[in-house]
This record gives sequence, structure tokens and C-alpha cells, in this order.
Amino acid sequence: MRGHLSETPPRVPAIVNVASGSADEARQALAESGAFDVQEAQPEAITAMVKRLVAGGARRVLVAGGDGTISAAAAALVDTPTEMAVLPGGTLNHFARDLGISTVASEAVELASSSASRGVDVGAVNDHIFLNTSSVGAYVRFVRVRESLEKSFGYRIASAIAAFRILFTLRLMAVEVVVDGEKRIYRTPLVFIGVGERGLRLPGLGQRIRGGRSGLHVMVVHGRSRARWLALGLAAVARDTSATAHLPQFESFLVDELRIDMNGMGTVAVDGEIVNLSAPLHYELKRDALTVVVPSAESLLAHSSA
Repeated sequence: MRGHLSETPPRVPAIVNVASGSADEARQALAESGAFDVQEAQPEAITAMVKRLVAGGARRVLVAGGDGTISAAAAALVDTPTEMAVLPGGTLNHFARDLGISTVASEAVELASSSASRGVDVGAVNDHIFLNTSSVGAYVRFVRVRESLEKSFGYRIASAIAAFRILFTLRLMAVEVVVDGEKRIYRTPLVFIGVGERGLRLPGLGQRIRGGRSGLHVMVVHGRSRARWLALGLAAVARDTSATAHLPQFESFLVDELRIDMNGMGTVAVDGEIVNLSAPLHYELKRDALTVVVPSAESLLAHSSA
């Protein structure tokens, strides 16, 4: 009687951002697993590569890199049946941390081989996908200054210098926000939009609330103090910088759609990256549009209790 040969399960395609500082660690963890077909890509090629994998019928794709890398991959995976597994390799890893995905490479790779997955919400601004946050105004200039300094001083010191510089050059802009059909006009240095409900008190200002309400959480600053504007901007958007000033005045609301009309401006921060978009800006929430491999509820509970 002829024995049956057991089929080897197909390896999961894994894309490693070669520009990531943790690329070597990612390669090693994936190689040790043996369950992944590792492919390398420059940052600008990631979305196209993921699209090809989706068109080829991939059921799951692992992406290794920081929030920008994950966001680029997500742009090709939204509203498709292909699951995304995440191997965090950035400085902050907001998306992975918010979902309870370990930033330890071996643990993330182990999770990526599991069967647990669920739909997560994403945001879109003029059809440009973002997973964490978007902002208009002061933070755009903050990112530009920080990026110009980062190679010389490192991320955190560059962030501090950039924050100090924009503190004295903040500009008010006229913003028309339409929420649920109601028009509201502000003169503000910053509009912040986060996917999912965000904390409104220090020290957790701007951080996603685990188990919080679904929606786009919008914060519009309209205080008069430069230091207070800066505190909100850094705490709510950069999130890695300590904010000790009192909170500024701001309005906060949770919506599914939002429109921002800006006079002569179209530069927007999305997941820490700067993009040029044509005004008006149309923001919308896409519910459960991205399927992500995540720890089970039991695993998250056990970890939080440990």
C-alpha cells in the first residue's frame, strides 16, 4: 500500500524594508522560523510589491518595518481578503503596540504564523490610507524640521530641537471643518485626526484607548498660548515627547467623516509621513477594512495581568 506524502504548507511571503534599522534582526528571525519566503524592498516599492502578491492570490503577507512601512503595505491590502502580519521594526511602532503585537522579533514572527486575525479600522484622507494619525498645520512643519536634523542628532534629540524651533514660528491657519453637516470655522495651528478613540488627559493625551470607541477622533486646537499649542501637538501626534504644560483649549469629537477646507494649503502628515494632497481634504473611517494577524483576546488579557 502506497503511503501518502504530507504536503508542506506554502511559506508566507514576507517583505522586509531594507532601509529599516532593524532589517538584519527581521531577516534573522524570519530565517530561523523557516515559514516565510523573505523578499526585500526599498520603501518606495513596498505598496507595489504587496499589490502583486495580492493579485497572485497570497492569503497572508508579513511586513517588516516601522509605521510608515506598515502603512504603505496596508494601502495595498485594504478591502482585500489578504491578511497582514506585522513584524515591528520602527522607532515607535504605534500600530503594532496599539494592537498588542510584540516588538520582540521572535515573538512577532511566532504570532505571524498563528491563525488569529481580525478586521481593524483604518482612516483615509482623499483616498490616502493611514493607520494611526493624520494632522494638518504645525506638525507638518515639525516633521520636516525633524527629518532634516535626524541623521545628525538621532530621532529624539532632533524631535526636541524641531519642537523648540516651531514653538516660535507657529502660524494660525483658517480651517473650515464640516462635521455631520455642520460647518465650523477655526483659526488654529493644528488639526489632529486619530483612528479610534484617543485619551484626552496627560500623560496619555492622544494615545489610542484600548477597547475605546470606533471612529475618527478629531482635535482642533484654538488656545492662545504657544507653549500649550506645542504641548498638544507633541503629545497628541509625536507621542514620544514628554508634555508637562497645561492643556490648551481644544475641541474634540468622534466622527465617521470629516472635511477640511484650507486656503492654499495641501500638505498633510499621515502616519508621520508628509504627503501633498489637494484641498479640500475629505477624511473617512473605513471600518474593519484591514485584516491583521493579532494576539487572541485571551493572550492580551494574560499579558496585561502578568
